[in-house]
Amino acid sequence: MRIAAPTPPTHPMPIRYHRILARLTGLVLFISAAHADEAARVRAVVAPVVGAVMAKHQIPGMAVAVTLQGRPYLLNFGVASKESGQPVTDNTLFEIGSLSKPLTATLAAYAQVTGKLSFSDHASKYVPELRGKPIDRATLLHLGTYTAGGLPLQFPDAVDGNQAALAYYADWVPAAQPGIQRQYSNPSLGLFGLAASNALGQGFAGAMESIVFPAFGMVSTFINVPERAAAHYAWGYRGDKAVRVNPGPMDEQAYGVKTTAADMLRFIQGNIDPGALPGPMRRAVQLTHVGFFRAGPLVQGLGWEQYAYPPSREWLLGGNAAEMVLGPQPAQKIQADSGQGPRLFNKTGSTGGFGAYALFVPTENFGIVMLANKNYPIPARVEASSAILKALIGKAP
Repeated sequence: MRIAAPTPPTHPMPIRYHRILARLTGLVLFISAAHADEAARVRAVVAPVVGAVMAKHQIPGMAVAVTLQGRPYLLNFGVASKESGQPVTDNTLFEIGSLSKPLTATLAAYAQVTGKLSFSDHASKYVPELRGKPIDRATLLHLGTYTAGGLPLQFPDAVDGNQAALAYYADWVPAAQPGIQRQYSNPSLGLFGLAASNALGQGFAGAMESIVFPAFGMVSTFINVPERAAAHYAWGYRGDKAVRVNPGPMDEQAYGVKTTAADMLRFIQGNIDPGALPGPMRRAVQLTHVGFFRAGPLVQGLGWEQYAYPPSREWLLGGNAAEMVLGPQPAQKIQADSGQGPRLFNKTGSTGGFGAYALFVPTENFGIVMLANKNYPIPARVEASSAILKALIGKAP
C-alpha cells in the first residue's frame, strides 16, 4: 500500500508560537519605551542642574554620567575646547585630579588581597630608601588614610620629580604619632601607590593600565594619554587660559588619571555591585569600602570618603569643606568589627583646569560622575549631585 506524504502545515510554526513571539516582541517594545522614558526623565533632572552650574561658574564643558538601577545614562554639555569649538562627547577625556585616589587605592587593595603586601607593612619594605627614617614609623594603612603623622597637602615647590620626592620623605619629620590625626595629603597617597606598584613588581602606570582599568572595562582611561586618544583630550581652563596638568612628584599616584565619564561610571558601577568582578578585584573593591578612621564629619577609607546614609546636607558639605583638605583633624580609629549600615561614598578631584566629583550609594543602586574642564568650587559639585540624587531617588543630604 502506498502511503501519501503528509500535507505541509499551513503555518511554518504552530499558532501558539506566533502568539508567544508577538508577546515577546510587545514586551521588548514596552521595555524599550520604558528605558526611553527613564532616559528622558534623567535628562530632565540633570540638564537644568548642570546648566545652572555651568552658567554660574562659566564652565566651558561638562560630561555627566548617572547609573540608576544598573543602567547607565550619559549626558554631555558644552565644549571640550573653546578655541576649536569641539563639543564634549562620550569620548572626551578629562583630568580627574584626586578622584584618581580611589583607583590608586584599588591597586593597593588588590596587592593586599593577592598577598603581595600587607597594610601593616612599613613603606621601607617596598621603598628601601626609607629604611630607618622617621616616616617608616607609619604603616601603609596610615599612608593610605592620611594618618601617617602630618604629611602636607602638597610637596614643597623645591621638590621636583620622584627622586626628589624620595629625598623629601627621607628627611621628613612627623608632627604627630601615626594614627591620631588625619591630614589630607598627596605625598601620603603617593607613597602608598608607589609601595603598591613596587610590591607588584611594575611601574605604577603599567600596573594601573594592566590590572585596574581592564578589570572594570575602562578602555578609555590613561595615566599618560597615548597619541591615538590625544584628539579626545579636553583642554582645561583657568580663567581664559587653556591649560593641562603639569608633571609633579608622585603625580601619577595622587592625581594622574585622565578618563571619560562613561569609563569612570563603569568604575562606580563596579563599586556599587562588585559581584561581576574577578575574585581578587572584587575583594579589593570591598576592602576600599572599609572605614578605618573617623575625622570630623567623614569616615576615611582607602580613597573613598564615606558617610552614614542619608547624611545631612551640612554633614556632607562639612566633609568636603576646605578645612578638611587644608589642615589636620583628630582621627579616631574605627574598630574592625563595628557595624556599617547604608553609606554614601564620594570623592572630589581637581587640577589647575579641571574639576571632578563622584558619588554613589550602593543600597540605592545609584551613582553619579561629574567631570568639568574648569576647577569650580567643591560645594557647587556637592550641591548639584545632591539635587540630582534627591530628584531621582527621593532622598538627599
